[in-house]
Amino acid sequence: MLKKISIRKILLSSVALFAIALIYFIPSNEINVEQKLEYVDKEMEQSNIFLMDKNSFVALTDVPVGEKEIEKKAFELIKILTIGGMDSKVPSGFSAILPPDTEVIDVTYDHGVLKVNFSKEVLDVDKELEEKMIESIIYTLTSIDKVDKIVIYVEGDILTKLPKTKIILPSTLDRSFGINKEFDLTNTKSITDVTVYYINQINDNYYYVPVTKYLNDDRERLDIIIDELSVGFNPNKKLKSYLSEDVSVISKEISDGKIVLDFKENDYNSGVSQNIDKTVVLSICETYKVNSVDLNNNEKDCKNV
Repeated sequence: MLKKISIRKILLSSVALFAIALIYFIPSNEINVEQKLEYVDKEMEQSNIFLMDKNSFVALTDVPVGEKEIEKKAFELIKILTIGGMDSKVPSGFSAILPPDTEVIDVTYDHGVLKVNFSKEVLDVDKELEEKMIESIIYTLTSIDKVDKIVIYVEGDILTKLPKTKIILPSTLDRSFGINKEFDLTNTKSITDVTVYYINQINDNYYYVPVTKYLNDDRERLDIIIDELSVGFNPNKKLKSYLSEDVSVISKEISDGKIVLDFKENDYNSGVSQNIDKTVVLSICETYKVNSVDLNNNEKDCKNV
């Protein structure tokens, strides 16, 4: 009798321990659901990104991102820039540029400087795309609020030279590096650089193509920008602007942090004035590094063009 009771107690104890183990080691459905909802409900916002367009320009468009913290947002944007990384987020008509299998080892941010450590696969890019890839990384990551400069590492070493084109890189990169560069020079003594944003269209969606031009031109850079944007359409370069060819500037004022510019009325082509505004404002903000542009009594913040 005692033997039967002992066996029964041992059996009950074993069942109880098994039940406790199940509860402890197997997560409840409630926890899984909460975690899933936290991910799904993450608010998405549009973020600037510089991807390749069909004409092989590094172009400005936007994509939805869920991360807001600087390092995590940078990681997400780099994944979108990587072929096969987040293809579903790449807009139609654009393509990612970083080589497949490129991994981000780590990302750190401190006082305006974002340091990104890539795996060695980032250097597997084709020779003709090497410099464009760097432009894409710089301009995309400096679009993140509070990020001014980038340091690119490969497997822990700062990238200071592109292995295929032999282009020397500063250890710290910013938008002074330029993008979609054009050179129209007769000498190397007095060089002016301006970055002009042209406009293009995929279906009903407009996007913008920045081109950094290096010129022997001693005019005020604002005048160069307006002249470049009033050219219209260049079929050879496939760059487009809707600013009237005979546009005239009534007044301009250049001061620290702000530029005020007034065009003569009716210089805008009908139906696209908002996009003209954006090309002018983007070009001025990029070239002058100001905080805002007042265009025909309509002030635009450079961070939210």
